[in-house]
Amino acid sequence: MKITFSGKQDKLTPSQERKLAMAFARLSKLLERRGEKGAQVILTEERHLRHAEVRVNFYDHALFGKGSAPDQFTAVMDAVEKVEKQALRLLEKKRELKRSDSPRQQAALRAAEVVEAPAPAKKGKKARAVEAEEEPARPARVVKAASRANGKPMTLEEAMLAMEGGRDYLLYRDADTDKLQILIRRSDGAVDLVEA
Repeated sequence: MKITFSGKQDKLTPSQERKLAMAFARLSKLLERRGEKGAQVILTEERHLRHAEVRVNFYDHALFGKGSAPDQFTAVMDAVEKVEKQALRLLEKKRELKRSDSPRQQAALRAAEVVEAPAPAKKGKKARAVEAEEEPARPARVVKAASRANGKPMTLEEAMLAMEGGRDYLLYRDADTDKLQILIRRSDGAVDLVEA
């Protein structure tokens, strides 16, 4: 990290210089992932107080920390700590934004899973028994479906789009056969079609 000092600098002891170098190294480790960054340290004094401002540009954000203390070393350390906290907050915010997917992306992934899901192969009794042992038994839940099936008939694609809002099931009238059909979302994300 390139550090530029402006203003009158006080003489620091070797231990203070090491601590200051370690603080800037920590900040550098946080910020320098895509090229070397530069920090600008502005030192001013006012009667009995020393002021230090540290400015760093990071991901199109200007990180700014200001510290005031009777000695210059403490003021610079306070300013560096404030910039470090801002950088940590900014990195955490970016991490959280990356982790959360938009609802549109999730719906597209679910639709792709349904289209790409192969038809289940017929299994023997032994395979079904093993499959039943692997899944824990959940109590059955009865849900009364809203009677919207008398509305406008839909195609399968329109019904899949209607389920994108996070619905677990959809009862609709098929546009081609004029029969009632039910789409049910399974726990693995795939969708079953039940024809009445």
